[in-house]
Amino acid sequence: MGGVPSGRVHNLINVAAYSVLAGGVLLASAQNVVAVSPTQAVYFSLAYAAGTFLLSPDLDLAEGHVNSKRYWGVLGFLWAPYGMIFSHRGISHTWVVGPLTRLAYLAIMVGIGVGLISLVFPGVRLPTFPQTLNVAELWPALWPLLLGYYLSQWLHLMADGVRPDHGMRHSMRKIRKRF
Repeated sequence: MGGVPSGRVHNLINVAAYSVLAGGVLLASAQNVVAVSPTQAVYFSLAYAAGTFLLSPDLDLAEGHVNSKRYWGVLGFLWAPYGMIFSHRGISHTWVVGPLTRLAYLAIMVGIGVGLISLVFPGVRLPTFPQTLNVAELWPALWPLLLGYYLSQWLHLMADGVRPDHGMRHSMRKIRKRF
């Protein structure tokens, strides 16, 4: 593997970083340096945990020996197509788009699941989305979710030695080869 941490080591790195960050935020909050509501702390923590354990960048490995797939339990098989669509350390290991690919894939899988449930059990009432979404109202919940999720992803990429401009450098090399 050439010095790249295992899934277990990635998880330990993220848990250690979370512990240090949480301790720092608690100290800063006690001294009124930052203000974090309990709801924001829960949203950040849940998104960070999901990004660390369930939505790891290593889901792009098609074989089933990835910790994140195992954490999904019987639903882990649903990530096999993701590993076939995205090559390991390709776009799925970029800093902005990579985490979005996993969220989009998850949204598609949930949509398919909801569609199948509606088709098989037409009488089942499923939760619905509000008719209008006001981003200003969602922002207090959205920013800790995004921050927690992205931070967990970025720590994984840093441990793998992937620089923030990884995808851009790769794309530029391809463009230069064409000319």
